[in-house]
Amino acid sequence: MVRIGISPDPSHSGGEPPAPRHVAIIMDGNGRWANSRGLPRTAGHERGVEALRRTVEAARDLGISYLTVFSFSTENWRRPASEVNTLFGLLKAYVQRDLERLKQDGVRIRVIGQREGLPADIAALVDRAERETAHNTRFHLTIAFNYGSRNEILRAATAYAQAIADGTCKGAATEDGFAAFLDTRDLPDPDLVIRTSGEFRISNFLLWQAAYAELLFVDVLWPDFNRAHLESAISRYHERERRFGSVNPGAT
Repeated sequence: MVRIGISPDPSHSGGEPPAPRHVAIIMDGNGRWANSRGLPRTAGHERGVEALRRTVEAARDLGISYLTVFSFSTENWRRPASEVNTLFGLLKAYVQRDLERLKQDGVRIRVIGQREGLPADIAALVDRAERETAHNTRFHLTIAFNYGSRNEILRAATAYAQAIADGTCKGAATEDGFAAFLDTRDLPDPDLVIRTSGEFRISNFLLWQAAYAELLFVDVLWPDFNRAHLESAISRYHERERRFGSVNPGAT
């Protein structure tokens, strides 16, 4: 794991390697961004939504096929009710404002995490966004909302064990069999996981899926994240040597 200070990278040339297929981002630093400017935390979350819009557009332009963002964790319920309500409202506003454009742009939306406990209007909007974009294939946007990876793994393990017990799944338990019960069962594992704000944690995000992902911890606060930062992260990703537990064929 390497912590990097983000510096904008020059534009790409046609000879550069392709972008990682799947990038996941822990969008951290909204509160600190607002506090440093004497603003309420809600202002940071609002600016964070604008950063998400920029990042979705940049990811598509740069050739990324899958983008997964950590928006609201199961632990975020511990925050003040007013802040939780703001986060719910921002998700609702984002989907309502952007859904038609995302549909037309060929974006498929998925929302992973627990649906239980979400306000009825939010749950209905999530269902609508997934249903109306289900046939899009140009770009895949996954929003982790009311999500925690330990909870996801527990739910998957419970469902898998039940499927084995009732005969739905035959044979011994396997990694692929287990992964079919995860929230991300239709997604490839992430190649690159980025956390903004300078923290060195993955905070219960995609623990199973990120087993061999490259991890980058960047100092920029999420509301300030932009295309240049994403380009720089991709450039750093290409400096890594991914061996997946093996060795470099040229090593001695």
